[in-house]
Amino acid sequence: MGARLSNWGRWGTDDELGCVNFITSEARSHAGRLVRTGKSFSLSLPLDRNGPQPASGRRLNPQHVMLQTGTELRAGVQRGSVDGWGNADDMVVMALQCGTHWDALAHAFHDYKMYNDRDCIMVGVDGALKNDISVMSDAIIGRAVLIDVAASLGVPALDSGYRITAGDLTRALRNQAVEVRTGDILLIRTGHLQRIRASGSWEGLTYSDEPGIGLETLPWLYEHEISAVATDNWALEVLPSRGEIMLPVHAVGIVYMGLTLGELFVLDALAADCREDGVFEMLLVAPPLPFSRAVGSPVNPIAMK
Repeated sequence: MGARLSNWGRWGTDDELGCVNFITSEARSHAGRLVRTGKSFSLSLPLDRNGPQPASGRRLNPQHVMLQTGTELRAGVQRGSVDGWGNADDMVVMALQCGTHWDALAHAFHDYKMYNDRDCIMVGVDGALKNDISVMSDAIIGRAVLIDVAASLGVPALDSGYRITAGDLTRALRNQAVEVRTGDILLIRTGHLQRIRASGSWEGLTYSDEPGIGLETLPWLYEHEISAVATDNWALEVLPSRGEIMLPVHAVGIVYMGLTLGELFVLDALAADCREDGVFEMLLVAPPLPFSRAVGSPVNPIAMK
């Protein structure tokens, strides 16, 4: 399937954007005209140490530390303070993919390769020499379509392990009376993240069974020239994958298609609004933070209607 859906060389041997190339200037101009009411929705989880990653995992939740505070000012120990004047300062240490985030095209390898026939050794201890997330910093802005698969099937959340097929996507789009176009960013709602959050614990979110798209859905995304896909789950794809590797959608989608994947997007408030007004298309402004040589980035995606 990787060979069948490969976009290597499609936009030249130097390309690092992959399917995001489908978001043209004309596509962005059209997306801007979708803002009719001015309503906006943040699709990001809060960034704090109570985030979704388990304590035993390698992806550290944001650790917020104060470098300078008002209590120091009041105590008279803040350097340079005069007549009660002072300031506060802080820092954060975190894994770039611990919360709502985009995967860079340097995030996944298959057969020792990453997107556009580049060797995996181009990602070393100093980061990614090619396909890093910073090249997307002004690119992921365009028309988004919410595909509420859970609502289409009449359930608040899909069962863990449910494989979303191309038929599921087509049926949901038909029910929503919306079509996809070249360059669209798809926001696929499974209801899984809402279910986990409602439980009061992050238990079962990471490294566990979850609903998501299967490998057989990728030809549909390829044929419709989708630029990026984001979902409200941990790994975007269905788990267990029933494949020889854990994340085959990452292997084919990122490595061969050059498809940017987003995970842990919060879609419930947006979905409720879409169901209320019947409008499932919107402007999405979701550029990653320009971390040089990084293989992923947190993002605060803003959907505007």
